[in-house]
Amino acid sequence: MAPKTGRPTSNPKPYKITVRIDEKNKNILDSYCKKYSVNQMEAVRRGIAKLEPDIKE
Repeated sequence: MAPKTGRPTSNPKPYKITVRIDEKNKNILDSYCKKYSVNQMEAVRRGIAKLEPDIKE
């Protein structure tokens, strides 16, 4: 078996999701990414992290 390729990481991301959004949400996402200089996936991860307090109630 061939060895793993790519850079080693302490936080692997093995899960992939696909999301369809409307134009309004796309514009919000794009504006956030531009303002904070992050890519779309990082912005989505931050949004998901903000949901965590809601499930701990």
